[in-house]
Amino acid sequence: MTVIVQPTGVSAADVLAVARGDAHVELSPAAVEAMAASRAIVDDIETSGRPVYGVSTGFGALANTSIAPQRRAELQHALIRSHAAGIGAPMPREVVRAMMLLRVRSLAMGRSGVRPVLAQGLVDLLNHEITPWVPEHGSLGASGDLAPLAHCAMVLLGEGWVLGKDGARMSAAEALHSAGLRPLELAAKEGLALINGTDGMLGMLLLAISDAAHLFAMADVTAALAIEAMLGSERPFLPELHSIRPHPGQAASAANIHRLLQNSAIMDSHRDDLAHAVQDAYSMRCAPQVAGAARDTLGFVELVCSRELVSVVDNPVVLTDGRVESTGNFHGAPLGFVADYLAIAAAEVGAIAERRVDRLLDVTRSRDLPPFLSPDAGVNSGLMIAQYTAAGIVAENRRLASPASVDSLPTSGMQEDHVSMGWAAAKKLRTVLDNLTSLLAVELLSAVRGVQLRSPLTPSPAGRAAVAAVEPFAGTPGPDLFLAPVLEQARAVIAGPALRADIEAAVGPLG
Repeated sequence: MTVIVQPTGVSAADVLAVARGDAHVELSPAAVEAMAASRAIVDDIETSGRPVYGVSTGFGALANTSIAPQRRAELQHALIRSHAAGIGAPMPREVVRAMMLLRVRSLAMGRSGVRPVLAQGLVDLLNHEITPWVPEHGSLGASGDLAPLAHCAMVLLGEGWVLGKDGARMSAAEALHSAGLRPLELAAKEGLALINGTDGMLGMLLLAISDAAHLFAMADVTAALAIEAMLGSERPFLPELHSIRPHPGQAASAANIHRLLQNSAIMDSHRDDLAHAVQDAYSMRCAPQVAGAARDTLGFVELVCSRELVSVVDNPVVLTDGRVESTGNFHGAPLGFVADYLAIAAAEVGAIAERRVDRLLDVTRSRDLPPFLSPDAGVNSGLMIAQYTAAGIVAENRRLASPASVDSLPTSGMQEDHVSMGWAAAKKLRTVLDNLTSLLAVELLSAVRGVQLRSPLTPSPAGRAAVAAVEPFAGTPGPDLFLAPVLEQARAVIAGPALRADIEAAVGPLG
């Protein structure tokens, strides 16, 4: 696949293709033309001697410091070196690749006043699979993601570090030489244009949107399996009950769960037994209300990110009438807010899943399933400690759901006196989603165990697909197993596409 960057930007699908699929990247002729036109305006400013922030002045609190023409290229190089001040473990390769493509997108919109060669330099890094080493700490989401983007820009200069294919750190100069690429010399304004923007937090959000959409669908799958295993009722998921509270996410989640529970001998066994299903517990009956609200939250996050994908977030910006104006568009508040919002939603999807796991394991509430889903409880502990693990993860997600975007530490001599913390919000969102994968894996294993223990009653087609996916590595209910590798493989089933594809082949597409 080839992603062609236009002056109108790129799509979320383009970002995923480059970040996770190593798609080839090209600049369109229109993008090259837009960049050349805006560069001509900056060149005119250079010759006119007018003071313009970032072109003929210093940065941040040094904005009123005039820079002599002969030192303006030096200024841009010094900016990159000083701002590449991150520390900590490297960010994942997919995050860095997303961030670089989004910076190419920003430059290609023709409002940054840079030469096309600058954007082409980032494109060359992507196409040669050279990934800058970007430390996890450094961005406040203030003037965007200054430090992370500066670490990317360092590699263009032939300086700094890159992430080797083995995960080790190597010199950028060595990586460029091996790829046959030359370091770039920056001109006026170009260093600033490389680092001023929201590309890191936006990249993480776009990756998180894709992951969350999949996990929220899988949450419906594991919820339906748990309800089936606990002899729950399908009646709370009837469409007429959700049309009277018309939240679209709730309706979609309820429709999924209802469809997943059809054609089940387990469900048929108690459908007319009022003792079983007068009212199920909230963790069963209210599954669509929680997962559905998370879906609607995700929809809002997608809307905000779609706006950001067509936004000019540099500072200063070059307008088509020749003006160069300072803006605050680099501030990450819109992205920080929604990252925190989605983290809250995802944390609750995991929390309600853990409550269903606890119910499945508790002999007083699981409707005749054995204690901790072990046929020989006492000598064996079954899935007791898997629920401990889930509870610990829920507790961590609650801590991570505390919003980062309400925090602010002033920087740059009080010039940047309110920051967004958007990078931190997006980074912890990714941790919450990784934790949600683990929580759904515990629910998947527990629900499959419960369904297996209902034998000889046969489960729904979705239940049969889940058993077929889990049984090869988890076996059937019996003596205790070394659970850690089983849970790891259950995580892979949740994260991957195969189980959902098998279920959809049996019951139709999930909403």
